[in-house]
Amino acid sequence: MTDEVGVITGDVTLTTEPASDGTVQVRIQYTGAEEWYTLTGSPAPLPAGGLVVFHERVVEAVKAGGAAEVPATIS
Repeated sequence: MTDEVGVITGDVTLTTEPASDGTVQVRIQYTGAEEWYTLTGSPAPLPAGGLVVFHERVVEAVKAGGAAEVPATIS
């Protein structure tokens, strides 16, 4: 689920980028497209587990589908 266009499906690329304020920006795009969209729930606080764990959990949520958003809790 994206803030800009709602649900996107198919082959996608996901990025998680830390910000200086302790949050992580999560963006998603159709693979190969130029437009990036904000995954609903982003930005989110960077959890104690770090960026790699955060990224893995978001990828799992997106792969599971169902209008996935940034998970509310990640440890």
